Amino acid sequence: MRYRLDLAYDGTQFTGWQVQPGGARTVQAVVEDALGKLLRRPIHLTGSGRTDTGVHAHQQPTHFETEQPIADLDQLIYRLARLLPPDVKPTALLPVAPDWHARFSATERTYHYHVYQRPDPFRRFFAAFVGQPLDVDAMNAAAALLLGEHDFTTFSKTGGNTAHYRCRVREAQWVADAEAATLRFAISANRFLRGQVRLLVGTLLDVGRGRLKVAGFGAALAAQERARSSGAAPAQGLTLWRVAYQHAALAEEGFAPRIP
Repeated sequence: MRYRLDLAYDGTQFTGWQVQPGGARTVQAVVEDALGKLLRRPIHLTGSGRTDTGVHAHQQPTHFETEQPIADLDQLIYRLARLLPPDVKPTALLPVAPDWHARFSATERTYHYHVYQRPDPFRRFFAAFVGQPLDVDAMNAAAALLLGEHDFTTFSKTGGNTAHYRCRVREAQWVADAEAATLRFAISANRFLRGQVRLLVGTLLDVGRGRLKVAGFGAALAAQERARSSGAAPAQGLTLWRVAYQHAALAEEGFAPRIP
């Protein structure tokens, strides 16, 4: 039987999603260990994508296999929530078709990046601080150039086994809350490359600071040269917000389990 398990986590104390050599604390390792104890067998989780060290997830869909059906899904998710540490919790558990895949069945992913501009110790683990004024209109004009399908070589980490660097972006927008002195960047696309969102945000922030013109941002995108992007924005501002799938029957909104 194949099951979908959705997770939410604070990535501050994790060295990313994926299991790593040497026993580093990763989300996958912690959840697999807890599930294995509850189901009394080794469990392998496949996630919708890999978040880096310090990156958070509001919704990280995963899937895993069991030889026998799970008798009581509500009880399992309740016990899993009790067993897991406070910085990672399950948000949904349901059976899925044998060919459903947390990564390859996804049709769209959405990331949010949060910025705060007034010193605030309560935001430091979940947003990046930028003290100087930012031209949000210019940042949105540059972000609009991302819409549609483009080669994002400029905004991707090099190396790996990426077959191509083309992504189709449906949404890319900054929203400002002047009263709270915060900004949120939302970007949705059919796929994302390694480091792409943080490199995009870092370069868009340079547009906001006046270090780069909107036309210069467009030229950097078209150049398909990694050296044309700015440095990556800090990890703590980034959250994997939502992953969409074609079939509504997969209960994308999940449910709220009883978590003590």
